[in-house]
Amino acid sequence: MFKEFLRGRATKARFAFAKAASVAAGAVLAMAIPVTGFAQKAPAAQNTPIKVVASFSILGDMAREIGGEYIQLTTIVGAGADAHSFEPTPKDAKALAQAKVLVVNGLGFEEWLPRLVKSSGFAGTEIVASKGVRTRHLSNNGSAHDGHGHAGDIDPHAWQSLENGMVYARNIADGLSRADPAHAKDYQGRAQLYIASMKKLDTEIKQALKAIPEARRKVVTSHDSFGYFQQAYGVQFISVAGFSSDAEPSAKEVAAIIDQIKREKVPAVFVESITNQKLIRQIGTETRVKVGGTLYSDALAKSDEPAGTYLGMFTWNAGRLIYALQPDVKEKAETKAN
Repeated sequence: MFKEFLRGRATKARFAFAKAASVAAGAVLAMAIPVTGFAQKAPAAQNTPIKVVASFSILGDMAREIGGEYIQLTTIVGAGADAHSFEPTPKDAKALAQAKVLVVNGLGFEEWLPRLVKSSGFAGTEIVASKGVRTRHLSNNGSAHDGHGHAGDIDPHAWQSLENGMVYARNIADGLSRADPAHAKDYQGRAQLYIASMKKLDTEIKQALKAIPEARRKVVTSHDSFGYFQQAYGVQFISVAGFSSDAEPSAKEVAAIIDQIKREKVPAVFVESITNQKLIRQIGTETRVKVGGTLYSDALAKSDEPAGTYLGMFTWNAGRLIYALQPDVKEKAETKAN
């Protein structure tokens, strides 16, 4: 699957790969292309789209895929923006006041949202996309809570597993169907196509990562947002900070991470699209471990970029990880000799 994009990697510059990795992975994982087939015709005059508000970019993309031409979508926290530090504006309150449907993640992720809902007077259908997912509890895996207000000990980044993404899609389709029964069949049909794409992508990623030696499936990231990816795909993520993208680790914590990287021979460190990249790059320099590039955790890239959709984000992240975790020529020769 990823063989084509891995072939010839040694001859390409790192920046060039950042684009090539996603494009090549996307050639095989074509599910990153928006689902089509239900939204080919413009809505008839008598079928005015219902107004839908999504809390942040990942849910906005999911709602767009499932709602098609039958919804008029507003996304509060847009592409590239940080939902952790977001502050709503009067414009957001106005959009929510006029909406018939609100799509939220839940699990304590949108800490600012209850105030916005109250101030806007929203009285429509609220869809909690994460309803029914198998949540990750921090007390069970030894991670420390960062004190930034997430619900209890629950990790809210459940979308970082495609199996959970399928649950999200079903919840969104069911909620839109309740709010707009006349188009329920269309919402459910689009959701089924979307879920089929997720299943295929999920299988491809699992197969590719399973082929990498377990001892090499370790990376360092900025904050603790890939726990569900870790559980689903067998990659260990070592976070420098906690859940929140603005959490600052102490010097002692950074030193401990550096020691762990050296001791466990972690192959790569990654920056995240919404976090300060300086510290991660500093760690990469001090440990002489390669910086694998950018991963997308809490926000999508711009719509014209490879990680501009939910499936595109997964394709991009998986491609970057697989490239960085592959043993290099020297390591392969040493393994063969032993």
